[in-house]
Amino acid sequence: MPTYNKLIRDRIPQIIEKSGKNYRTETLDAERFEQELRLKLKEEMNEVLNANSREEILGELADLVEVIHALGDLYQLSPEEIEAQRRLKFEERGGFEKRIYLVDVED
Repeated sequence: MPTYNKLIRDRIPQIIEKSGKNYRTETLDAERFEQELRLKLKEEMNEVLNANSREEILGELADLVEVIHALGDLYQLSPEEIEAQRRLKFEERGGFEKRIYLVDVED
């Protein structure tokens, strides 16, 4: 039996059950949930970095956004609040459209 020891989406146990396989899960307390979400954030980020096709990038970015929403929920931040903050930072600092790469700054 493979061991995973990782945070999974809510419907994964039902999917495993439908496949006829046995599984074990546990419910995490708030502190452990936050730890595991942060690990999941890294996992999903790495999957984005390793994706090669447009389709793979789309799926992995969707997973990454789901983890971001879960972390936001944990801190009682709505997707709208996160987006508003993103827009504010965009207005103040811009985005990445111009592909500017900072080499150095004179002291």
